[in-house]
Amino acid sequence: MAARATLHCLTGCAIGEVLGMVIGTAFGWGNMPTTVLAIALAFFFGYSLTLRSVLKSGVDFRTAFRVALAADTLSIAVMELIDNGVIVLWPGAMDAMLSDALFWGALAISLAVAFVVTTPVNKWMIGRGKGHAVVHRYHH
Repeated sequence: MAARATLHCLTGCAIGEVLGMVIGTAFGWGNMPTTVLAIALAFFFGYSLTLRSVLKSGVDFRTAFRVALAADTLSIAVMELIDNGVIVLWPGAMDAMLSDALFWGALAISLAVAFVVTTPVNKWMIGRGKGHAVVHRYHH
């Protein structure tokens, strides 16, 4: 269950990360604004995926939003910390362009490392009835 929850989180984070990095790089933005955009979009898409599934259960938006915040905030935060930390520490990754293999390779590896680190976090949260354990109450 923890791996599935992390994969769910990774999907939203990856969509936001890739989109943010592509936008920032395409517009020639510096590293800081590109990273901030990528992180913001990672949270947006991570929460959006959970919101979509919880809203399907018939609850109101406010309840669904609270569930998404409870389920995903720590998971996305850890994933983003690890993901962006790997990118920052990888020599040349912050300056790679969309056409560089380094851009895509470092991004893929950073997301994989983030998945490995975040899975135990989600396992710990689920074991305490938190995180995605909250979301599962809305799946029938």
